[in-house]
Amino acid sequence: MSVAELAIASLAAFLALYASIVLALFVLGRRGESRAVARFIPDCLVLLRRLLVDDRVSRVRKLSLVLMLGYLALPIDLIPDFIPVAGQLDDAILVALTLRFVLHGSGRELVDEHWPGPPEGLAVVQRFAFAPQTDRRQGA
Repeated sequence: MSVAELAIASLAAFLALYASIVLALFVLGRRGESRAVARFIPDCLVLLRRLLVDDRVSRVRKLSLVLMLGYLALPIDLIPDFIPVAGQLDDAILVALTLRFVLHGSGRELVDEHWPGPPEGLAVVQRFAFAPQTDRRQGA
């Protein structure tokens, strides 16, 4: 299987899982939540695209986002994807840390300005990006 075929298969699997979650919420009668979940990832992608072209975002933060996307596109990982759970976990951790770095460094006002979705989705992004860091040394 070529790299392109693997990337397309991975994307298809992700989209199928995403669609099944949205459909499950819809079938369970939680239409508002279904709609919010369906829009969340596209809204996040629009936010990241807008931040990438905004001159107020530092080059270091833009570069970290581009490097993360490049790493995800490569077929070689720190932990190979064929190892159950751990293979995907390293990618998820990398994405989470990079997004937090980019969003936190961009500032709350800039994220608010560029967020295209509903306020509930923005609240999730803000909690993720701007949650206070705890200092574990305080208890010692």
